[in-house]
Amino acid sequence: MNKVTLIATTTMGLEAICAREVKALGYEDVTVENGRVVFTSTVDAIPRANLWLRTADRIKILVGSFKAFTFDELFEKTKALPWADLLPPHAEFPVIGRSVKSTLFSVSDCQAIVKKAVVESLKKQYKRGWFDEDGPLYRIEVALLKDQAQLTIDSSGVGLHQRGYRALHNQAPLKETLAAAMVQLTTWNVDRPFADPFCGSGTLAIEAALIGQNIAPGFNRDFVSEQWHWIGQEKWDRARQEVEDLAKYDQSLDIVGSDIDHRSIELAKNNAAEAGFADLISFKQMQIRDFSHRAQYGVLVANPPYGERIGEQAEVEEMYRDMGQVMKSFETWSVYVLTSHEGFEALYGKQASKKRKLYNGNIKTDYYQFFGPRPPRA
Repeated sequence: MNKVTLIATTTMGLEAICAREVKALGYEDVTVENGRVVFTSTVDAIPRANLWLRTADRIKILVGSFKAFTFDELFEKTKALPWADLLPPHAEFPVIGRSVKSTLFSVSDCQAIVKKAVVESLKKQYKRGWFDEDGPLYRIEVALLKDQAQLTIDSSGVGLHQRGYRALHNQAPLKETLAAAMVQLTTWNVDRPFADPFCGSGTLAIEAALIGQNIAPGFNRDFVSEQWHWIGQEKWDRARQEVEDLAKYDQSLDIVGSDIDHRSIELAKNNAAEAGFADLISFKQMQIRDFSHRAQYGVLVANPPYGERIGEQAEVEEMYRDMGQVMKSFETWSVYVLTSHEGFEALYGKQASKKRKLYNGNIKTDYYQFFGPRPPRA
């Protein structure tokens, strides 16, 4: 197999950022769709995309796409796809599915038919009547949208947001992929201070450190497609060597995280140590009204509480007022805040330079961006 079409799935709102990452890897045939970025390249893009894409949830391989109004149509068109090019005779290939606004609305039936069709296709190619499925995992997905069926295979395994550094987290953790997007949407660079005054388990600070030192987010984890024969160990070794060669481990960074909860601080310290940043990121127990920093032209990025639980709103709104008062003293700083509270700007005391809609899990939020002045050229 030479060329493959890959689908990088994303959280809604992150598609453009993910597409920019894909293009930065050197891939030009890129299409942005709702919740995903589609691109075509050679097979070595599979290891590279899994290792490098910070805002993608999964990397899927497109096997085929076609209209299917009947179960017979779904069976025959699935069977006609080149499954033996992808699945070895001992492959484990469970089928998952979903159906939206389609004639074939029974997901369990669609899964069963696709499974049967793949088996029949493999029987024909491998000249055998039974498959033990005791080898590498190839998870197939059949997705139907308005009667258009799409067959893919997941190359990631565990979701890409699971970097491997966050063994423990607090009750409402910020997803690593969203945290990486929040950092990339700022004006921060390695010459400027970075601060998160509501650090929780430290995700924003750690993602900033990964970006600052150009460390691939997948450097510390495994992927299901590492076991696939048609990719091969050589391509994975080459991709991991590229990760090592491009990392800037000696890059100094000024990154601080703080939180009012001492348990969160301990959690953040442990996670930072797991990521290899124990001596690079500073964490301190502190409430927002006591925030301080000596440097100019810093970037503050925050995912504060939203006040959605009963009894929390008054406390959270007071916190937003405190943040606004504190940041008046930091005239050269840029501030970025993610919250679902629609009255945030009024409480903060300033209108945002720009707002961007993002989803934190199932919560619709706004990313408020307050641009400070550009730092003078060195």
